Amino acid sequence: MTSPVLICGSVAFDTIAVFEGRFKDHILADRIHALSVSFLVPSMRREYGGCAGNIAYNLNLLGGQPVPVATVGEDATDYLQRFGQLGIDVSLIRTAPGTLTAQCFITTDLDDNQISAFHPGAMEFSSENDLSGRQVPWAIVAPDSKSGMIAHAERLHAQGIPFIFDLGQAMPLFDGEDISRMLGLAQAMTVNDYEASVVEQRTGKTIVELARHLQAVVVTRGAGGATLYQDGHEKHVDAVVPSAVIDPTGCGDAHRAGLLHGLTSGWSWLDSCKLGNLMGSIKIASRGPQNHAPTRAEINTELHAQYGIRLPGMV
Repeated sequence: MTSPVLICGSVAFDTIAVFEGRFKDHILADRIHALSVSFLVPSMRREYGGCAGNIAYNLNLLGGQPVPVATVGEDATDYLQRFGQLGIDVSLIRTAPGTLTAQCFITTDLDDNQISAFHPGAMEFSSENDLSGRQVPWAIVAPDSKSGMIAHAERLHAQGIPFIFDLGQAMPLFDGEDISRMLGLAQAMTVNDYEASVVEQRTGKTIVELARHLQAVVVTRGAGGATLYQDGHEKHVDAVVPSAVIDPTGCGDAHRAGLLHGLTSGWSWLDSCKLGNLMGSIKIASRGPQNHAPTRAEINTELHAQYGIRLPGMV
């Protein structure tokens, strides 16, 4: 049986509307200084999202024990009920009175261009969510408010709990000094290839140099797989070709879930990365970050077919 994992990050709603046209036909370049446009969006859906929510959902699919550490608003009742029905521990999801849950409003056109607005809402109070007293073998500090990410990192470090620093969408909030501070508290870092280049630019150090002071750095590269930097070595992990490419939203979070499940199962970083790659490929074939629902047996079959390894307790 796997151990609990603290998943620090955001829980949010994504409202996605589809404009059945093209923004470029309605936004005039010579009038961009006085923009006033309206789009009819006959198709709209609301998705459960947020980095902590997505990671927890995927880790639960694997049979893990995610404990999301997040702050939501008074409108998150259905989200909490859903997680409860899935068997996910919601004891460390705090409701901030008088606030709305973080939410992103996304309008996309037929060319897949997007216009988005993000309301942080209750996420702004995430630093007040104290996780002290919970002892676990691994945790992750995923995108959230900057103050929340720093507070969680400091608390985990003080309790001696190893954690992965996942910069992700919080990248604009962290300068080089902030990143170095977080890496001084963390045991590992996960970034995609673009984020890796930004980290190098802002810290003035290469990923190889940064990895020397950590257990590992994992750089995901989409269809190019992933690269593991560990013990002075660089290892490429082949990607899993997905059954379809539908929606990349939440793929990074699915990868983090696979990585964490491997680590808490006593796997090597390399095998954990393989499971992460598989989870990302499963997610991309489904629209929305939490609508894919493979069984653990189906994940195990695909994992063995792709990499020759099996989930813990599976044959």
